[in-house]
Amino acid sequence: MNKLIVYTDGGSRGNPGPSAIGVVLVDGTTEKVLHTYGERVEDGTNNEAEYKAVIFAFKKIKALFGKERAKQMDVEVRADSELLVRQLSGQYKLSTKHIQELFIEIWNLKTDLGRVTFTHVPREKNTLADKALNEALDR
Repeated sequence: MNKLIVYTDGGSRGNPGPSAIGVVLVDGTTEKVLHTYGERVEDGTNNEAEYKAVIFAFKKIKALFGKERAKQMDVEVRADSELLVRQLSGQYKLSTKHIQELFIEIWNLKTDLGRVTFTHVPREKNTLADKALNEALDR
């Protein structure tokens, strides 16, 4: 597998409030779902949770596939947060310190992967990641 599609979603109830992430790893060739994760994260805002979902995904890719294989992969991150995608693509500035710190963590993790792109998708195309995060929040 040379291409990995990663659907991510993050959310909080209360904004800020209890937060969770959803991550779905999909084989970019066969479009088969490889893994689905939903986990609670530290309470915070929706935007923080969106960033934490990408951080979780990048760490999980390296753990699952190993450093050498991860370095060879094309990784496309698909998220329904237009703000996240535009910030990570360099189109929007980062305005808050805590988001800047999460951005830097993603930037550093990104160096362990091959080519990485960020794509905005409509919410209805991100249902598996959204379901995983909501199940984590409900637990």
